[in-house]
Amino acid sequence: MIEVKNLSMYYGVIPALQDVSFEAKEGEIVGLLGPNGAGKTTLMRVLTTFFYPTKGTATINGIDITQDPLSVREIIGYLPETPPLYMDMRVDEYIHFVGLSRGLSGQKLKARIDWVIEATKIDSVWKHMNAELSLGYRQRVGLAQALIHDPKVVILDEPTSGLDPMQIILMRKLIKDLAVEKTVIFSTHILQEASSVAGRLVIIDRGRIIANSTIPELKKEKTSIPSFFVTIQGQKEEVEKSLRLISSIKEVNFIDASGSGARFLCSVNFLNEAIKAVNAFAREKGWLIVELTVQEPTLEEVFLSLFNRP
Repeated sequence: MIEVKNLSMYYGVIPALQDVSFEAKEGEIVGLLGPNGAGKTTLMRVLTTFFYPTKGTATINGIDITQDPLSVREIIGYLPETPPLYMDMRVDEYIHFVGLSRGLSGQKLKARIDWVIEATKIDSVWKHMNAELSLGYRQRVGLAQALIHDPKVVILDEPTSGLDPMQIILMRKLIKDLAVEKTVIFSTHILQEASSVAGRLVIIDRGRIIANSTIPELKKEKTSIPSFFVTIQGQKEEVEKSLRLISSIKEVNFIDASGSGARFLCSVNFLNEAIKAVNAFAREKGWLIVELTVQEPTLEEVFLSLFNRP
C-alpha cells in the first residue's frame, strides 16, 4: 500500500530525512518512533504531499506522490499534530464542510458523518464551537475530519497527544479497528503507545531509519547475551552445582528460594542447547522444573541500545 524509496528532505543544507526507505502493507499498523526532532513529522508531511521531497519518492496505492499528488490526497486521511480546525465554526458545520470538500453529498455524506460521530465519540460536542473544545476533543474532531471520506490510508501525527487515559484507550482501539480495512501510519515518541498499537516499528533518528521490525524481532536482535530464569524443586546447592556443569551455561546467579524451589538466572552461550540440558538433568535427578522463562530486554532497553544514549 505504501512504498517509500530513498526519500530525502533538506531544509536548506540541514537534512531532515536521509535516504528513508520502507514499506507498509494493506491492513498494517506502522508506528514511526523516535525522539523529538528525529524527522517523523517531516516524513508524514512528505507522504501526505504537504512537502515536496528533495530527492527520492514514495507511492501510495501505486500512485507516485511527486507525479500525482491530488490523487494521493483523495485516498489518505491525515491528522497533523495540531488538528486543522476552523475555530469560528461549530463541530457539525466543520465536519459537514470537510465532507463536502472531499466530494461527498447526500446520503453518502450523511452515512459517513454518522459513522465518524460514533467512531470518534464526538456526539456530546456536536453543536459546540471548535474554539470551545478541550484539547482532547479537538484531537477527536481532527480525527473525524481525517476519516470522513473513508480513506484507504490513515496517517496520524501524535494521535494521543492531549488525550486523557480513557480517551487514549479509545484511540488505540479505533486505530486497531481501522487497520481491519486500512493501512495506518502513526508517529509517537512514547514507547508505550508504540508497543500497544503498532504491529511494526520504523525507528527514526536524525532523519535516518535505524530499525524497521516487529517488537519481538527487535528484542531478539538486541539480546546480546541470552539468559533465562529457572526454578527447580530440589536442594539449592545440588541444583546450582548441576547448572554450573552444563557447558552451554556461562553464568549462574542464585535469585531466591521458596516453597516452589530454588530460582536462578542463567546466562548462556546457546539458548536452545542450555534449555535442553536443564530439562535432561532435571529428569535424571527427578526434579520438577517449576519455571523456565527466557529473559527478554524491555522495549526501553532496546530503544536505548539503538540510540546508544544514556
